[in-house]
Amino acid sequence: MTTPDTQREVRRRMSPEQRRDQVVAAAAELFDSAGYTGVTMGDIAQQVGVAKPTLYHYFDSKDDILLAIHEEFIDLLIGRHDERRLGGLPPEKLLQEAMGDILELMETHRGHVRVFFEHHRELPAEARVAIRTKRDHYERTIQALFEEAADSGAFVAQDSRLSALAMFGMCNWAYQWYRPGGTLTPRQVARRFWRLLICGVGSPALVESLTPVR
Repeated sequence: MTTPDTQREVRRRMSPEQRRDQVVAAAAELFDSAGYTGVTMGDIAQQVGVAKPTLYHYFDSKDDILLAIHEEFIDLLIGRHDERRLGGLPPEKLLQEAMGDILELMETHRGHVRVFFEHHRELPAEARVAIRTKRDHYERTIQALFEEAADSGAFVAQDSRLSALAMFGMCNWAYQWYRPGGTLTPRQVARRFWRLLICGVGSPALVESLTPVR
């Protein structure tokens, strides 16, 4: 059984980086449940199990914690894609895996997801620009996958930016309804989304009858 003394000993042995990670994770959970404005540094300190002055050894303000949550979320997406790209997967498969990344983080980093999509406006101006730059980089990366897949013949040529926005529209807001423990895992939802995106829901006869979009 974990006792208060044991918990204190575990916290005492944490490195500064581990402590920062703990603070970020705890804050993300609180922001998810109570909203950014409804949470204080005192609340975060209590959730972590440290005195409020101790919290300021790791973060100067709640804004700094908010920025750390945003950075961790987008860096995870970028990092996973960059690592996977080294494996030589075709662009259509990389797109499927990227969709899986977004959905999977809704289970493993739910608080981060809500913060990233709902609380970016609360970031200080300079931090908002930095996160916007990373977000734009990732969006361009996904857009490029559509272009590469079209060049290889896997996809038909389409408006790559609109296609990327459609993909993000499917994935980014799933946290509003997705709940862990359902009949489908995040990756299974992602695969079905990917199939909808690639194949649509129309029958071959219907697709054949449609006038090409100009």
